[in-house]
Amino acid sequence: MEYFSLKRSTAADRAGANLSSKVYVRSTKSGKVQKIVRELYLRNDIPCSSNLCRACLDIAPADFNQKTAPFVLSDTPAGSKDYPNGIYLVPDTNAFLTGMDLFEVENAFHDVIVLQTVLEEVKNRSLPLYHRLIALTKHENKRFYVFFNEFRQETHVPRDSGETINDRNDRAVRRAVQWYNEHITQAVTARSKQQTRVPTVVMLTDDRDCLRKAKADKIPSSTLADFVFGLENADELLDMMSAAQDQREVRSKKTELFYSEHYTISKMMTGVKAGVLHQGIFNVSPYNYLEASVHVPAFEKSLLVLGRENGNRAVSGDVVVVEILPQDQWKAPSTKIIEEETVNKNDNPEVEDGENIVSEKERKALQEEVKRAHGQSTEGRPQPTARVVGIVKRNWRQYVGHIDRDSVRTTSKSARQQQMVFLVPMDKRVPKIRIRTRQAGELLGQRVLATIDSWDRDSRYPMGHFVRSLGELESKGAETEALLLEWDVQYKPFPKTVLDCLPAEGHDWKVPASTDDPGWKGRKDLRDLLVCSIDPPGCVDIDDALHARKLPNGNFEVGVHIADVSHFVKPNNAMDKEASQRGTTVYLVDKRIDMLPMLLGTDLCSLKPYVERYAFSVLWEITPDADIVDSQFTKSVIRSREAFSYEQAQIRIDDTGAQDDLTTGMRTLLMLSKKLKQKRYDAGALNLASPEVKVQTESETSDPVDVQTKRLLDTNSLVEEFMLLANISVAAKNYSAFPQTALLRRHGAPPKTNFEELANQLKVKKGLELRTDTSKALADSLDTCVEESEPFFNTLVRIMATRCMMSAEYFCAGTQAYPEFRHYGLASEIYTHFTSPIRRYADLEAHRQLAAAIDYEPLDASLHSKAKLEGVCKNINVRHRNAQMAGRASIEYYVGQALKGKDITEEGFVMKVFSNGFVVFVPRFGIESLIRLRDLATPEPEAEFDGENYVLSVKGGVNREVELFQKVNVRITDEVEESTGKRKVKLTLV
Repeated sequence: MEYFSLKRSTAADRAGANLSSKVYVRSTKSGKVQKIVRELYLRNDIPCSSNLCRACLDIAPADFNQKTAPFVLSDTPAGSKDYPNGIYLVPDTNAFLTGMDLFEVENAFHDVIVLQTVLEEVKNRSLPLYHRLIALTKHENKRFYVFFNEFRQETHVPRDSGETINDRNDRAVRRAVQWYNEHITQAVTARSKQQTRVPTVVMLTDDRDCLRKAKADKIPSSTLADFVFGLENADELLDMMSAAQDQREVRSKKTELFYSEHYTISKMMTGVKAGVLHQGIFNVSPYNYLEASVHVPAFEKSLLVLGRENGNRAVSGDVVVVEILPQDQWKAPSTKIIEEETVNKNDNPEVEDGENIVSEKERKALQEEVKRAHGQSTEGRPQPTARVVGIVKRNWRQYVGHIDRDSVRTTSKSARQQQMVFLVPMDKRVPKIRIRTRQAGELLGQRVLATIDSWDRDSRYPMGHFVRSLGELESKGAETEALLLEWDVQYKPFPKTVLDCLPAEGHDWKVPASTDDPGWKGRKDLRDLLVCSIDPPGCVDIDDALHARKLPNGNFEVGVHIADVSHFVKPNNAMDKEASQRGTTVYLVDKRIDMLPMLLGTDLCSLKPYVERYAFSVLWEITPDADIVDSQFTKSVIRSREAFSYEQAQIRIDDTGAQDDLTTGMRTLLMLSKKLKQKRYDAGALNLASPEVKVQTESETSDPVDVQTKRLLDTNSLVEEFMLLANISVAAKNYSAFPQTALLRRHGAPPKTNFEELANQLKVKKGLELRTDTSKALADSLDTCVEESEPFFNTLVRIMATRCMMSAEYFCAGTQAYPEFRHYGLASEIYTHFTSPIRRYADLEAHRQLAAAIDYEPLDASLHSKAKLEGVCKNINVRHRNAQMAGRASIEYYVGQALKGKDITEEGFVMKVFSNGFVVFVPRFGIESLIRLRDLATPEPEAEFDGENYVLSVKGGVNREVELFQKVNVRITDEVEESTGKRKVKLTLV
């Protein structure tokens, strides 16, 4: 038997809680009958949380949160025309699902009662919306209160025989609203016989049947739209409502269908299981919006999905199920740049009846592609194509974009009338979104946030709604917030619950002076070691420090000392939960979005010089040939002697006059790091490259003034080698202690097909062979990809090779076989992240596991659970990638601003050739940009494309050939890109 019960508090006992029981009988797999008794203690001491009610305050149980103001709902709630005495709102589930953006508006929707019934339904329907709703309940100024109606005696509603769960939940909502109105009336009357201002508790629902029943029972209720219509800023708020409801009403009047019906989940899963259908992620090409790919486990190469019809309403990032098309419909990947803003420039967002799913321009573009689909080169060979038959999981999010000026009616008559317009997303892979708005004129020239609500078979484009304006296009504030929203970076200030977890002493916290203090328990005193940190200039969140000293036996003691963040951030408290959600610190050009509050990140945990700090140390005995003799792990206390920038450390090492012990230690570290690096390369580690630039900004305004390529010094490599060694050592230790739950990081070997195109390009253009059998073979062959006349050629090849790689990912040891642990890029059997716990949550978890592995402290239960750790890994993988992309987007924005108004000629290299354009990479600025044929001359010149030899011969007045890897001179200016509203670098051939 299983029993489910809620323990009664002492207060509940006093109030006389009631026991509700329900007995279920079920058959087990073995055929036995099992009786399940579910017991629920119903209480009448769960408070209403209205500051008008004295009775609830008197009986509130001891377990009710009274650390802050115990009651949330205002005693003077705002009213409306219909309810002048004030309103408490009780939204049902659909009200939250369709109107979450409304509820988040700062100056509206206060004093909201979130019923337990509704909260649980929202959680089951949409986890992202559930997290947003939970955040609202913690927002001090919004006054959202979770009322446990299922456990309050007067509001508990048993399910009737034959009643659906949905009908029972609707009845529970109506009962709670009815009780609240009676209860608040009694509370006001008891408080003051003269006071007549009794607030009304109003249910918000768009369910017509529920509204009808509420009216019959005289329960105050309203649709969300009707309620919003009565508010002062109704025009703005009505734009923020989900368009899904409107679409359902319009749909019944329309008969024309553009897309195929999606398969049911059961039909899709049956097909996938049988191998006739395939599941994967829908990825749209950044160069051709009519071409997408879906990588599925059954095949090495991705399946191509060509055209809107075959895409069948999938949006880039959706998890889809596809069906492979017959072989006579297989086609070659596109060699043409096709951009939606040029093909569908004058579409009308208001009119959809009678228009084809594929416009004539789109059809023509696709037909041209099919004609040249049967070439013989790698690029020209037909590939399997597929069509989307269903969506397993939508990856819809909030999208940032701008209103298409051509879609707005700007007559004075239509100034505040609702009209349908197009929002053009910043992400070119996402289709235009149709939104209804009364603010079209005001939103022109603004960076706008919107969301997709639906995409139905009878609509060529998805339907969505306006959320808010971020500010003017190109303004620093709007563009920075836009990229944070685009990459889902959580940038809001830390809530009070998180800040309450910080040490009470604040900046005055110090390592205890006495070694007898509990804070010293189990720690080694390493304050006598000559420790220093080496970081980028201006670094304040110093995670790591190092030392080296010679031992009497001729070997060296080397130590990597890492900030002991786990001392301050305890598992499962509010700060830990916030850090696990954020996953990582995000570095933008002009700011940092911290994973942990600044007090910890830049002070108490930061290994600043001249002060004592808690650390987690890895100590090795290393021979002069860089062989590891012994490894030790210990919690410690250190006192860093100096915080160097990479350049300062390099100058100190190179200064022959500096013979002090600290400098000698750094020279030892440099000597050993070079030998460790060579050992890695000998084992097959890859030396890859990515475009790295640094934007110099004006100190007071953060305006960009210059862009420079990052210069890598020996000291960069010094730090990197010892961080890698520490990560590898800790990974092995944690895995030996926790073979099922060690949090590790792997980098899968890329499929050979990933390198096919690059290998063919090198062979055809340069006569070079790229071997990819092993990481060692790849590393050796990359070393041979050189051109004496052009030193940058090797770097260019390494940048292109990096893009053929798989992404590294965090994982839980018990989910993979040991051979799959391997980190391909580092040629290491096992790896984790341990060295940056201030800025990465993965490292913090590794610290906790290592502390348990050395018996410093027991391991929290959450780190024993494979399921919980898999969830952590899934989140931090996404957060890690998003942080990288947000950082790159920030650099791109600032580079565009730094080059604003400039006219510069620079060297570039052709990285990719299409039949109607080519991509050029400019090393000095780390930028790459598309040059289309139409950019070379007007009218667009004709050209011949030799796909086998990667040559584009441009005719007309231009008369020149462009080929892959070619060095070209380009003129760099700037322009505002019409499609995205972003200022971008514009390249033209000189």
